[in-house]
Amino acid sequence: MKNSNLVIFVAELVGTFGLLIAATSCIVYDGMLGGAYGIAFIAVIHFIGIAIVISIFGKYSMAHFNPAVTIAFFITRHTKTRQLPVYFTAQAIGAFLGTLFVKFVFGDYALLGTNSPNLDFSMPEIIGYEILATALLMAVIYVVVNKKISKLGGIMIAGIIGLDVLFLGPISGASMNPIRSLSPAIVSGVTTDLWLYWTTPFIGTIIMAIFYRKKFKK
Repeated sequence: MKNSNLVIFVAELVGTFGLLIAATSCIVYDGMLGGAYGIAFIAVIHFIGIAIVISIFGKYSMAHFNPAVTIAFFITRHTKTRQLPVYFTAQAIGAFLGTLFVKFVFGDYALLGTNSPNLDFSMPEIIGYEILATALLMAVIYVVVNKKISKLGGIMIAGIIGLDVLFLGPISGASMNPIRSLSPAIVSGVTTDLWLYWTTPFIGTIIMAIFYRKKFKK
C-alpha cells in the first residue's frame, strides 16, 4: 500500500461510516415500516451502498472497512504491522459515527440494525453459517486482489455480501464484520450476541487467509 497512513485513515473512516449507513439504515427503515420490505430490500441496499463505498475508497485503503478483513490481509502480508492501529481506529470511529447518523436521521427502530441470530436454528448451525458467510466474503476479496480486478471488484464484493445477507442473514444475522455489529449493539444497549460476531468473522477470514498463503504466497 503506497498511500500514506493519513490517506488510509480517512478512507477507512469515511468508508466504514458509509458501510454502517448502508448496512443498518435499511434495517431501521424497514423496522419503522413494520417489516414491509423484508430481507430482499435489505440485501439490495447492502449491495448498492457497499459497492459505492468500495468503488470510491478501494484505491486508497483497499477498502477493508472490517477488522476481520484487516487481520486476514495482515496474515497474507497485504497490510503491514504499523498500519493495523490506523485501520482499527478508523474503522471504529467510522462505525460509531455511522450508527449515530442512522439513529438521528432514521430513528431508533429495530435496535439500530443490531445483528442477531435466529434461535430457531441450533447454535452450531448459526456459528457455521456465520463462518461460511465471512469465508465466502474473504474468498471473493482475495479473488479481486489476486486477479487485480479493479472495475468490477466493488460489485463482486458487494454482490457476495448482498447474497450472504439474503440467504444467510435470516439464519445467522450475516454480520461478517465485528465492527459493523459492535457499534449498533453498544449504542442500542443490546450486546447479548456480540460474542458471536466477534469470533466467527475472524475465524472465517483467517481460514481464507491461511488458504491464500498456502496457495499463492509460497
